[in-house]
Amino acid sequence: MWTFIIGVTALVVGYFTYGRYIEKNFEPNPERTTPAEVLQDGMDFVPMPRWKNGIIELLNIAGTGPVFGPIMGALYGPVAYLWIIFGCIFAGAVHDYMLGMVSLRNNGAQLPALAGKYI
Repeated sequence: MWTFIIGVTALVVGYFTYGRYIEKNFEPNPERTTPAEVLQDGMDFVPMPRWKNGIIELLNIAGTGPVFGPIMGALYGPVAYLWIIFGCIFAGAVHDYMLGMVSLRNNGAQLPALAGKYI
């Protein structure tokens, strides 16, 4: 039970500290219009409420956890627990945020188009 509490605490502390550091690097502008507002077409670009975006992001991240976690634990043992916690803080969340910000600044382009442009 203690390892679970420590893990959740590490995720919360990582969210507020490392998340703030990453946000400073991108300098988000709340006044910037999103591609869903600018390119609204009713199919691919549709503005959604903030709460719905949050639920979609949570489902995308938490959806693989119940499958990925036990497989990693069975293959690699307890060290997988640390990998999942630190991987969520330093890799998964940062990847999602950075990809979202880069996509926002490129009119909603998806990962293949961004890779073709920047690589």
